[in-house]
Amino acid sequence: MTNKIKKRNKKVILGIDPGSTTIGYGILKCNGNINQPEVINYGYIDLKGHLQQEIKLLHLYLDLQEIYNIYKPDTIAIENIYFFKNVKTANSVIQSKGVILFSAAKAKIKIFEYTPLQVKQTISGYGKATKKFVEQAVKFSLKINKDIKPDDASDALAIALCHYRHLTNI
Repeated sequence: MTNKIKKRNKKVILGIDPGSTTIGYGILKCNGNINQPEVINYGYIDLKGHLQQEIKLLHLYLDLQEIYNIYKPDTIAIENIYFFKNVKTANSVIQSKGVILFSAAKAKIKIFEYTPLQVKQTISGYGKATKKFVEQAVKFSLKINKDIKPDDASDALAIALCHYRHLTNI
């Protein structure tokens, strides 16, 4: 008896919107023969209850491990951070992104990064689209009939959908 490994037809994309205290995530499943990704789940990791930055980062890492174990993503699409007005916020977001990158590397999950401009352009066709317009485009594209809360979760779904469209050239 031979034990053949079958190639998975399904791809799971985890979109992540990094933040200092709220990290959005959105999970899409893409079937090989279907042009429409399926929303598996979306939500956010809430780190507001932790005062010390190192404890926030530890909880972020542990929560990400739980997401990886449950959904088994093939790839992670994350927003590429490039500009901040507030240095204090920038430091904590960059630290969060470092934990996300580290945890993905440790779990051997490939990462793709997209700028906010790329996400907006891909989702709405306009690189300077408002958050609300992008959310509406995400809801329409993914057939979601309710508001996506918080905005971080909507942003994460937009990032995942952006990656899906780059993979499929849709």
